[in-house]
Amino acid sequence: MSFDAKGNDVSLSIYKGKVLSIVNVASECGFTDSNYTELNQLYAKYKDQGSEILAFPCNQFGGQERGSNEQILEVARTRFKAEFPIFGKAIAGLISLLYYFSISFFFKEKPSTILLVCLF
Repeated sequence: MSFDAKGNDVSLSIYKGKVLSIVNVASECGFTDSNYTELNQLYAKYKDQGSEILAFPCNQFGGQERGSNEQILEVARTRFKAEFPIFGKAIAGLISLLYYFSISFFFKEKPSTILLVCLF
């Protein structure tokens, strides 16, 4: 179980069978505008083909994501027009390990494809 930016529990099993791009994001990074633009383009192009982007805000890289989860979600939705799922803050170094094992556990098998992307 994980939680979204509003604090709601999210069962990772809802992503079973999808190609996942798990990314960490930061709204005050110098690359934020281009990263969100490209993520939005990818999401629009592939969301109906079984692909999903899961964004995990992270404050580890120079304090570039200082807001609360709710503030981060608001910025992602209004300023960057992100429509893909935004989760609660995460520790970037743990994303790949924790979510790979969490997804494997909830799916009872290895996931189809997971693309882990670190954006900073």
